[in-house]
Amino acid sequence: MQTEFTIATTGPGLYEFTADLHGWLTGEGDGLLTLFIRHTSASLLIQENADPEMQTDLTAYLQRLVPPADDPSMSYLTHTYEGPDDMPAHIKAALLPVSLQIPVKAGMMALGSWQGVYLVEHRRHPHQRRVAAHFQSS
Repeated sequence: MQTEFTIATTGPGLYEFTADLHGWLTGEGDGLLTLFIRHTSASLLIQENADPEMQTDLTAYLQRLVPPADDPSMSYLTHTYEGPDDMPAHIKAALLPVSLQIPVKAGMMALGSWQGVYLVEHRRHPHQRRVAAHFQSS
């Protein structure tokens, strides 16, 4: 069983779509869910979903780790014609997962108590991001 989720983003940050996945998987039984983001400047992540400060802190850390191309520390970058956030977004996507596999039991993802599934947007401007989902029942 396959589908595609479209997630609207408004700039850098984490966008949780756990509930969308849960709704799609309800009643599907046991198996394995595979997710794949169809973009090179965004990522997927399983992370804490209890405290929104985690999202703020992780976004701030990624910004410090890989600042925009117009930051003096990034003057070595040559791929800059799509804007100062483009190449740094590709670097962040290279460091974070672009696919995830999640066990499913009785139609429920086997996530921990405080875990959620997120799209991580690395670009400054709004985007419509697409995530391909494949559920293989056992």
